[in-house]
Amino acid sequence: MGANTSSKSPAFDGNEDVTFDHFEILRAIGKGSFGKVCVVQKTDTKKMYAMKYMNKQRCVERNEVRNVFKELQIMQGLEHPFLVNLWYSFQDEEDMFMVVDLLLGGDLRYHLQQNVRFQEGTVKLFICELVLALDYLQSRHIIHRDIKPDNILLDEHGHVHITDFNIATVLTKDSPVTTIAGTKPYMAPEMFSSTKPTSYSFAVDWWSLGVTAYELLRTRRPYHIRSSSSTDEIARVFQTAAVAYPAAWRPDMVALIRKVRGWGARCSCHSQPLPCTVGSACKWSGQLLELNPEKRFSQLQDIQSFPYLSDVNWDAVLQKRIMPEFIPMKGILNCDPTFELEEMILESKPLHKKKKRLAKKDKDTSKSNSSQASHLQKHLEMLQRDFIVFNREKVRPHHDSIQGIMTKSGGPHREDNQNNNL
Repeated sequence: MGANTSSKSPAFDGNEDVTFDHFEILRAIGKGSFGKVCVVQKTDTKKMYAMKYMNKQRCVERNEVRNVFKELQIMQGLEHPFLVNLWYSFQDEEDMFMVVDLLLGGDLRYHLQQNVRFQEGTVKLFICELVLALDYLQSRHIIHRDIKPDNILLDEHGHVHITDFNIATVLTKDSPVTTIAGTKPYMAPEMFSSTKPTSYSFAVDWWSLGVTAYELLRTRRPYHIRSSSSTDEIARVFQTAAVAYPAAWRPDMVALIRKVRGWGARCSCHSQPLPCTVGSACKWSGQLLELNPEKRFSQLQDIQSFPYLSDVNWDAVLQKRIMPEFIPMKGILNCDPTFELEEMILESKPLHKKKKRLAKKDKDTSKSNSSQASHLQKHLEMLQRDFIVFNREKVRPHHDSIQGIMTKSGGPHREDNQNNNL
């Protein structure tokens, strides 16, 4: 896909809107239900980003425009060290574009498929970083609803970042969330109701985190649930299935993921074996894979006060001063190379030929308009009118806002050796 967009970098005015012309397309790195992703370089600053692009006609035909707009709205208000942050959004005649942080370490699904065996210390740090991100989303009243290895990207140093907000939703007191949304093997039990829709809250993301942590440690999920499983089948699995935990796992990690009687770890609440036998009154009565959302860990303070994580320096985690044990391979993109081949060979409207294609289309507008169905054309015009253009650099300086998040509880950045290991 590479340097076919321009042989010479044009000069851009810093006040003009960012468009497709501001970027050089380097290569394709991924695709999803809503679009494709490529690596780009901004021609004026030489900064590298990931660009997600979604074909307008396809989105209209599949009734996905509303979800795209909702994702844009949500991402414009977010900025956090452990999220994939939005930088720009814009459109042209064919596509909608979202330009986000480029993470070169690949997603956790890719590494699982490469037979990586994540050690407990690595997963422990992943959990700490992810709960900080979930706590931030919760403070913004956002439920992600699709936490899974596929949607967790690593940067080049091995830190995690949550991506893909296309089914995220905002929870308010006036509008409870009841819609079944997500990836079934990672969805919480309360999202499946055989009788009537039941409302759920932020705890569904923490259940998904528990499933993900288990899968990273064992390379398979705790419950045998498929995407094709019916609601009744899934409800039955939760009622009857027993989750197995390898004897090699540390009791503290098991206690964090799921309540299991008989382990030697002690509850600091009542000096009982974990889980505490005192019952629901005990503050350790629920962990990540607790079936009852009312008892499940679903707040940062639940995790921070858990004995297994009581020695973590959370400021150091937030400031990425704790070095991960697993570092992705450098010099490669850590993604499936077939994405590039598909874009080059199979895509009917490849991105790297867009400029020539649109120039040719402009010369033949009358033919294009006459062949376009009126219903589709109407929706495309509405999309063109209502699309949300965004430029983070114009909103506020990225560096200052990130520093504000990273130092909100720990003061200015400081280099120290205070408990920087998990």
